[in-house]
Amino acid sequence: MTALLLHRIHFAFTITYHYLFPQLTMGLALLIVVLKTIAIRHKDERYNQAARFWARIFAINFLIGVVTGIPMEFQFGTNWSQFARVTGGVIGQPLAMEGVFSFFLESAFLGLFLFGEKRLSPKMHWASAFLVFVGSWISGFFIIITNAWMQHPVAYQVLPNGTYEVTSFWGLLTNPWGLLQYSHNMSGAVITGSFVMCAVGAFYVLENRFAEQGKIFLRVGVVVGLISCTAQIFPTGDLHGRYIAKHQPAAVAGMEGLFSTQRGAGIVLIGQPNEEKQTIDNPLVVNNVLSFLIYGTTEAEVKGLDQIPRDQWPEPLPLLFYSYHIMAGLGTYFVLLMVVAAFLLWRGKLFHTRWVLWPLMLSFPLPYIANTAGWMTAEIGRQPWVVYGLIRTSEGYSKYVSAGNGLFTLLGFMGMYTVLSMLFIVLVYRIVQKGPEITALAPAVPMSTV
Repeated sequence: MTALLLHRIHFAFTITYHYLFPQLTMGLALLIVVLKTIAIRHKDERYNQAARFWARIFAINFLIGVVTGIPMEFQFGTNWSQFARVTGGVIGQPLAMEGVFSFFLESAFLGLFLFGEKRLSPKMHWASAFLVFVGSWISGFFIIITNAWMQHPVAYQVLPNGTYEVTSFWGLLTNPWGLLQYSHNMSGAVITGSFVMCAVGAFYVLENRFAEQGKIFLRVGVVVGLISCTAQIFPTGDLHGRYIAKHQPAAVAGMEGLFSTQRGAGIVLIGQPNEEKQTIDNPLVVNNVLSFLIYGTTEAEVKGLDQIPRDQWPEPLPLLFYSYHIMAGLGTYFVLLMVVAAFLLWRGKLFHTRWVLWPLMLSFPLPYIANTAGWMTAEIGRQPWVVYGLIRTSEGYSKYVSAGNGLFTLLGFMGMYTVLSMLFIVLVYRIVQKGPEITALAPAVPMSTV
């Protein structure tokens, strides 16, 4: 196994593990604001209790996310020093802003939200929850903008020494790829938060423990989940997919297993890509749909891999194909489940329909899988480039870090993250078992009259 492959596996492992936590952080941040808003507007203490319950899980999740996020930026200097040296003048700016602005905003107001409820007025406490939400979503924005430049570089120039610098910071922030990717990514994060909330709510209702709070979790989780699941497909997924097809045709061809250019191209629902024969084995194809989805007409021609130089094909191609289909398949399942759950909620039957409550309780791991598959689709689809069209992945890694060193640190991270996983599971399990606090707060002594 080469050093390059080990560095890629190392980064893939650490970033995949890390993103298990921010996606729930960003999703729960919005849901907590929704709970606090309902509590204030309807003067319903039950929603305050629900917000406090989820704030405890949010805090643990946020902490683990911080711990696992720190090694990410260090790896740019250790495993990918060539990439960092050449592109630091571009990617360093949004990464720095993520830390200086959004992280500190989120951290400061999270403390107020967790420990200041007895000292703040209800509106100020709501404001602290809202600013935690803003901080977490701004953090996601700066990270996405960094990745978007790697996918679709804009607003840059190459200096005489071969390094890159920003020519327009506003142009960097308004990268069309980044705006589309951000909306698609954040809807995925909200799906994760909604499914986790629904899972706990369904568990409480099925167990007949904390059932009233469980019903609140289900109401909010299903409504927000239906909206986010729909938005994930249309408009965010549709618009982002069209933009990818325009700027990364090799990625789309790899996702769909389209080895030859076709007019009226179809989508492959099931199949196995065969690189040697350049075909899809055992395919189940819906004709003309791919052309329609990309260009709005069934007669449009879609570029296949036969028009892409072989050394610019995404790799590994089968993993790209399967990742995309896992993401798309799970996204379809999410919409169907939430439509059924929302219909039953509207009819007042959801809390007694066990055949829907069970899938709601058991499906919470699936958004994690779908989000991971989506990121794998994006990152593998960009290959063989670390910055699309400019720098190959093989040119960006640290050539002085041997394969042995890479393997040693990879095993070390695996061991450390195993311990963190067990700690996280135990802490969240205890919170769920203990349930929401059902006693009212003591009379507050406001520090603010706002």
